[in-house]
Amino acid sequence: MNPLYGVVLSGGLSRRMGRDKALLEKEGISQLTRTMDLLEEFCQQRFVSVSTLETHGARSKYPQIPDQYGNQGPADGIASAQQKNPNVAWLVVACDLPLLDRATVQHLVDQRSVVHEVTAFVSAKDTQPEPLCAIYEPASGPKIRHWLTGGTRSVRKIVMALNHQLIKLPSADALSNANTPEQWHSMGQKPELPST
Repeated sequence: MNPLYGVVLSGGLSRRMGRDKALLEKEGISQLTRTMDLLEEFCQQRFVSVSTLETHGARSKYPQIPDQYGNQGPADGIASAQQKNPNVAWLVVACDLPLLDRATVQHLVDQRSVVHEVTAFVSAKDTQPEPLCAIYEPASGPKIRHWLTGGTRSVRKIVMALNHQLIKLPSADALSNANTPEQWHSMGQKPELPST
């Protein structure tokens, strides 16, 4: 079984939120720090995926993987991580999942299937994969780069085209994401950025 590395996707522009989602706080801890901490016990190494414009500030205290394909969103972050080290599996997690908890990550790791290219949760809303909290095996790397450079940016479409295993979420709302201030507020979170 290939080693498991972790990468937190934090390179988004956060247009709908109007501020950097990675720096939004839950219980006084930024989403970036909280997500990196969640991965610590499961991954041999952890990195932050960043766009070429977001390599400073809070992200600078972690090892970074800059986007290598023109800042093309989450697929770029995944492909860039795989390019950095193509011989490991990558546990990929978006930074805008405030309800993600240790039990959910543990379940994903426990259900990892090395005979599939991707292990992902099935969405609680439909029968589609949740690609931004998933494990990508090394064999998926060349295919993801091929689709990304060919113009396919949707990670969900890419995962559906790969040999994937879908598993049930232990909690239906564990992967609820916050893309707007209203969504963040409805999850009981502070809507403001940290003061420091």
